[in-house]
Order: sequence, then structure tokens, then C-alpha cells
Amino acid sequence: MFGATPAVLHWLALGCKEALAMVWMTWWPLVLGFTLSGLIQSLLPRDSLRASLGATTPSSVARASLLGVVSSSCSYAASAVSRALFARGSSWSNALIFMVASTNLVIELGVVLYLLLGWRFVLAQLAGGLIMVVLLALTTKVMFNSLRQARLRTRVLADAPPRENPSASTWRQRLDRDHVGSAARYSIGDLTMLRKELLAGFLVAGFLAVHVPASWWHSLFWSGHGGATVVENVAVAPLLAVVSFVCSVGNIPLAAALWAHGVAFGGVIAFIFADLITLPLLAIYRRYYGTSSTWRLFVLLWFTMASAGLLIDGLFRAVGLAPASHHVRVLDGQFPLGSTLVLNALATVVLLALWWLARRPSASSLVAIDPVCAMAVETTSATATSQRDGVTYYFCSPGCQGRFERRGALSHHHPAQYADHAGEALDPVCAMVVNPSDAPSALGPHEVTYYFCSEGCRSTFLLGPRLPTNQ
Repeated sequence: MFGATPAVLHWLALGCKEALAMVWMTWWPLVLGFTLSGLIQSLLPRDSLRASLGATTPSSVARASLLGVVSSSCSYAASAVSRALFARGSSWSNALIFMVASTNLVIELGVVLYLLLGWRFVLAQLAGGLIMVVLLALTTKVMFNSLRQARLRTRVLADAPPRENPSASTWRQRLDRDHVGSAARYSIGDLTMLRKELLAGFLVAGFLAVHVPASWWHSLFWSGHGGATVVENVAVAPLLAVVSFVCSVGNIPLAAALWAHGVAFGGVIAFIFADLITLPLLAIYRRYYGTSSTWRLFVLLWFTMASAGLLIDGLFRAVGLAPASHHVRVLDGQFPLGSTLVLNALATVVLLALWWLARRPSASSLVAIDPVCAMAVETTSATATSQRDGVTYYFCSPGCQGRFERRGALSHHHPAQYADHAGEALDPVCAMVVNPSDAPSALGPHEVTYYFCSEGCRSTFLLGPRLPTNQ
């Protein structure tokens, strides 16, 4: 048994090395993507885009798509906001179109996709995303007739999120220091929220790239059968995404691994689109809409994703844009220096600057941090809020609000102290959920122990204890 230990360690080391190499290659694009995404979310107003989504018309479809573009790329947040839009009067088609656009037509996704797979995949993702929008506008009523949509709306309205308050209506009104601070908070919030998906995506992709034999991939995905190969690949790839548990930007490294192992161009594109039908998200849909409607939604989204992949494959082959080589530069376990080192160093400086800006008090009145999932939430349009000891908490979804409420008051002294029955606590500075077993701590007023997400928050607290910034 002990003789096998070095072999196991070597196996683990190879997978982790590949994953770290992918992180190294994509560090600066990730920071760039999340920085630009934060600026867009902060400076471009949502109020005018949310208006007139009640009927599925060309203009409302375009508006729902653009609203998705300026929203977060997190699949979980997209599903919650889509439900909120439907409850506030959006048509079911436009709510789904928003959800697809917010996970497939966002900047950070394109930046990482460009570095891992090249510009042809970026173009295919954008074109395929638009195809999916059109397909949803045309086919949603096939799976959800008017009666079923009415039943859905009744179900959703039973616990509809609160109406949002109006905010600045133009980007010029938002071009001030406060909104620049909120842009930083969006960037840091989105990166924090997606850290688990990104970590899982890189680790799974690293181990798949070096340890799964080519024969396994060939048994799952056909090859060498002409058009039948593409049809089979685009049909199976989204089903693989269902059980991968990795969504949002985190599924791009997995897409790179699929491409490196010979999956058809259209199949890889369909896999990228399928981040909205992973098992955790299907469980969320079931809670939102019921079992029957969830099955219909799954079939609709699978059909849309597979069809978009198939159409993109045929279109790109027809115009000579389909990539021929399956070589993926990032999947070689190397850590290049030179320009990559310089760009990664600059990205780290930018990230530290964003972190500092996000902690400024001026950013807190515009953007709050969901204390459960750490997503940045615009205070004027949060899908759920909660009051505790005079502090208002904002949530990306009713699910996060419910988990927060179930946690209960952590003590009668302060809303963010002690560990609760589930072994969790709230950082009193940034309101993030932390695990007390391995979190930095400090003794506060009334001999209460507080727990923090980082040494930075701990230092801030010791300089002067205060309530969470999202109030």
C-alpha cells in the first residue's frame, strides 16, 4: 500500500500542474474580463432595459439580450434574475433570453475563451448566442403554451421579489467616483462568487487533460462519420455538461479539454452553451417552477443549445472559419514567462487596486454583497432583502435570502458574530460567509469572537469595529 503512495502523488501532481498552468495562462484575461464586466454593470443603467419586456417582439428580445450582456455571468444569479424579471411582468421568452444572454454574451467569457481556444471560438460563441436568442423567441411557446405560462406566473408571483427603486437613467449620470467604486465592487463580487466554479473548472479540466485516455473520449463522442459525428457530438455534449457540475466561466477549461480530445467544433460550442442545465441549476428550476415545467425547460434549453452548436458548425465550415487543428496551447503543462509574466504581474496590481476600491465606504450605498454567496447586488434592484438588527441585507435570489433567514440571529449583540448551527459565521466587515474552523478571528466588544474572510478584513475590524457595509 505504501509503495503505491508515490504513484498516487505523481498522479495528483500531474493533474494539479496542468490546472495551475491553465490558471497561469488565463490569470490576466480573467482579471481583465471581470474588470470590464464590473465597469459595464456599474455604468450602464438597467432600468430602461427592464422596461417593455412584457411582449415578445423584436425590440423586446433585443432589450432582454442587452440586459443580459450588462449583467453578471454567473449561471445561478442569471436563473434568479430571470425568475424575478418574469415575476415583474416580462414574457417567459424574454426571461429565458435574458438568462441565455447573461451567461453566453458577456465579456469575461469571451476573453478567457479567446486565450484558451482562439478567436474563432469567440466568434462562434457570440454568433451561437444570438442564434439561441432567436430560437428561444420562436420556440418557447411550443413547450410552454399560454395556459402553462399563466400557471408559471401564478406560481412565481406567490413569492415575487420586491419592486425595484428607480436609479440613474443614463450612463453619464453614473460616471462619478461612487459608481467607479461600485464597479470595483461588482468585479470583486463576481470574482469571489465564481471562485469555486473557476477552481473546479480548472482542476477538472487539468485532470481530464492528462489522465483520461483518448479511447474513452472516442467511445463517448463519435469521430470519422462525417455529418453524423457533428450531430452526435452536439447532442451528447450538453448532456455531459449536466453532470459536470461546472458552469459559468468555469466550463471553458473543460471545453478546451474536449476540443483537445477531438470533439467536433459544434459539440464544443454546444457544451459551452450548456452551463444553464447542470444538475444544481436543474434543482433550482424545480424549486422555482415545479418538476413538470423543469423537464420542459430542460428539453427546450437542450434543443436550443444543440441546435445552435449544429448550425454554427455548418455555418463556419461553409465559410471556411471552422478551426482544423485540435491542438490547445494551454494544455501542455508549461508556465511561459516573458509577456505572460508581465501581464500577470500587472493584472495582480489591478486586482489589488480593485479590492481596495471595493472596500471604500462610498461603494457600499450603491452595491451590496450578498452575505451568502458573495455576489455583488445593486441595492436599488435586489431580488430579495432582509432586515436584521437594523441592518439591511441584499440578496441575489430568494434562495440566498432563505438560507440567510434559516441561519437565524447569530447572537443578540451583533448580526455577524459567532458560528451558527451549521458551522458558519458572517464576516462583520464584508458580510461574507466564512468557516470559523479555518478563518482569521479577533476578539471584539463584549468578549465576542468575530471571524473574517481574510487578514485584510480582520485588520479593518481591529482599526474600528463596524456593521457590515451593505446597509
